[in-house]
Amino acid sequence: MQHVIIVIHLMLVLALIGVVLLQRSEGGGLGIGGGGGFMTSRGTANVLTRATAILAGLFFVTSLLLSILAGMGRQPSSILQGGTAVPTAPGGAPPLGDGKGGLLNQLQGPPAAPTTPAAPSGPQVPQSK
Repeated sequence: MQHVIIVIHLMLVLALIGVVLLQRSEGGGLGIGGGGGFMTSRGTANVLTRATAILAGLFFVTSLLLSILAGMGRQPSSILQGGTAVPTAPGGAPPLGDGKGGLLNQLQGPPAAPTTPAAPSGPQVPQSK
């Protein structure tokens, strides 16, 4: 079913592109489409405008159908109700849901180790006694 709708959708896309490219621009800026032809310019514009509207509506309907069909087999899930994820790096964060304070505490990472003051760089001024 989904494959049939995809094929129809692709045919609509190609037809819509063709119809839009056949339309004459507002100001005739491209200089294409001079006089002559089996239809007047007004009649051609009406036909192409209607065809564009119909093809756009059908494109919209097939897009909705494809999105509904794609979502039918999915089960609702939440990223906050995490499963048992395995850390990828050694010493990484513990898996979600282990009871150690929740997702935000795990995202903060391990507690920072106390640091010693960094040695100053550059010339030193002797301290007065």
